Amino acid sequence: MLSAWEQSGFLSPLIVNRKDGSTLVQVPAGEFEMGDGQGNDCPAHRVYLAAYWIGVYAVTNRQYEKFVKETGHRAPDQADWGEPIWKGKSYPKEYAEHPVVCVSWEDAAAYCKWAGGRLPTEAEWEKAARGPKGHIYPWGKEWDAGRCRNSTNKGWGTTCEVYGYAEGASGYGAYNLSGNVWEWCGDWYDANYYKQSPRENPPGPGTGSRRVNRGGSWGSGDAHYFRGANRGYGDPAERRAHVGFRLALAPVQQPGKQGAKSGGRP
Repeated sequence: MLSAWEQSGFLSPLIVNRKDGSTLVQVPAGEFEMGDGQGNDCPAHRVYLAAYWIGVYAVTNRQYEKFVKETGHRAPDQADWGEPIWKGKSYPKEYAEHPVVCVSWEDAAAYCKWAGGRLPTEAEWEKAARGPKGHIYPWGKEWDAGRCRNSTNKGWGTTCEVYGYAEGASGYGAYNLSGNVWEWCGDWYDANYYKQSPRENPPGPGTGSRRVNRGGSWGSGDAHYFRGANRGYGDPAERRAHVGFRLALAPVQQPGKQGAKSGGRP
């Protein structure tokens, strides 16, 4: 029997984006149950997504440094909440492989555009986090504080390397979709959006005042925040020391499926 990856027509589920060096995994096309009913804003419902690529890891300080140097974009050296890691246009080298933080939604979107991609939609992020089996947490049905970075194990360092806590990776192979940092998604936040969202490739509301973020962070130890279906949000202009992001690339056309947007490899 062919695996899901072989059925998708690709020889490997992994690619490396040349522009910024992000490793991305392909999440195959298909339906999944979005939402888990554990919050008023996340009722369970079926959603179809075209295949897409999403970062195995969050974007790091090292990667973001290249973006700042090439574009002249502002450095993440100021914070509306918490303490920035960067001082001016540099950061302690021991944080090179930690997720970049103190980036607004606009900063994250600008990086993704420079890298040739975009932020993941809320639906794409959740499918990647919950894996092929639709787990509550990336690793399974039960909360396990030892499988992700959170306030009970963060020590003095707050964040960890983006490749940390491998035992907490999702079924699609993406790391730190629970814990380490909250991550910006492309969507505007609307508590009632699931009641009216399209069944296929939901793009999020057309307008809003807050942007979605997902995944929980080192700042909390409450299991509720680390669920794959939990919805967070924030002011898109704010820069916070516990919010970062990861790269996504356009959906991949799937033969025989109408309405799927075409895309390609970087």
